[in-house]
Amino acid sequence: IQPIAPDDIAQVLAEIAAGPPLGRYVDVAGPETQDLVDMARRTNDAHGRTVKLVPTWDGPLGEELAGNVLLPGKDARLAPTTFDEWLAAGAR
Repeated sequence: IQPIAPDDIAQVLAEIAAGPPLGRYVDVAGPETQDLVDMARRTNDAHGRTVKLVPTWDGPLGEELAGNVLLPGKDARLAPTTFDEWLAAGAR
């Protein structure tokens, strides 16, 4: 996945809402791809949680979401804040 910080997406949404109609969707994402399980581990560590995470392909978020399916397109607008910056700022 390519996570986007809440403040970054809020900025993009405000610009789109206040701007002229675009007639299409706007593809936005954060600046870096991340592994979802690794993000969960790092978030738990940052909050002092001791949770054992076990990656699995079973369930609703299984193999259908593997690969590039959750990545932005080549013309996506990339926001500046990295996941690590967001996490270090308090991850709220």
